[in-house]
Amino acid sequence: MTKHVAVLMGGWSSERPVSLSTGEECAKALETSGFKVTRVDVKRDVATVLMDLKPDVAFNALHGPFGEDGCVQGVLEFLGIPYTHSGVLASSLAMNKEKAKEIMRAAGIPVAESRVMHRLDAAKQHPLPPPYVVKPVNEGSSFGVLIVKEGQAHPPQELYAADWPYGDMVMVERYAPGHELTCAAMGDRALDIIDIVSNKPGFYDFDAKYAQGGSTHILPAALKPNVYEYIQSLTLTAHCALGCRGVSRADFRYDESAGDDGEVICLEVNTQPGMTPTSLVPDMAARMGMSFEDLVTWMVEDASCDR
Repeated sequence: MTKHVAVLMGGWSSERPVSLSTGEECAKALETSGFKVTRVDVKRDVATVLMDLKPDVAFNALHGPFGEDGCVQGVLEFLGIPYTHSGVLASSLAMNKEKAKEIMRAAGIPVAESRVMHRLDAAKQHPLPPPYVVKPVNEGSSFGVLIVKEGQAHPPQELYAADWPYGDMVMVERYAPGHELTCAAMGDRALDIIDIVSNKPGFYDFDAKYAQGGSTHILPAALKPNVYEYIQSLTLTAHCALGCRGVSRADFRYDESAGDDGEVICLEVNTQPGMTPTSLVPDMAARMGMSFEDLVTWMVEDASCDR
């Protein structure tokens, strides 16, 4: 009997366009692999929609708040529909950058010093000596990220904006220089590491991530073997410490100029990695001989409740 997969996509977070792209790519790949697929543009009535559809599996292609933070996972648990990626607790923890950092720090994963504060307080005077980064506590895809450079006279005045859309609490974090590296965990194994080189000025922001030609992916990253293995081990440790399931992706900064083996800093863990044409996890899977169709099929076969 053909398995019926509901691909959950869209939603109403800042990352809606990315989710629609992820969802469409995954839906097409699942259809190619022989699944019956229903595309669900998620609205507030998603529970009713899914009760009517009665899919065998929900493929979670949502990004950002509600889709990535444990909320829709709770709905799926309540409905008893097996789903992909991480469960309620892991999704909620990983989405909150400061809570995730506390858990990773306790697991021995190096993270940057930081503090959480109200955005208006962060705008008054430098909370940390520059350079530092200000980021929303519960957003992804670099939305709302502000970099304060060394010698900058004032904190980011954008934080005063009445229409600031990313919540009042922000995390102020020491700026970690160096290579932008990322590595995925898939089940109980770590995949290869990508060194991401932005092709536009500034940092690896939304456009660099998702625009065609926005960045170059160096795969595998040109690292010393011991550093390569260390970052892979950190990826698996973070995946397990947060309780992630299926596929997750950990992002790092690596400063090779700091000491003999450099400094590695884990920035965050993404429980719903993008699966668009410019995304990173499909590149890593291809590196180990797994097609995009094989990757999404693996994720469907891995789906469950009680994750």
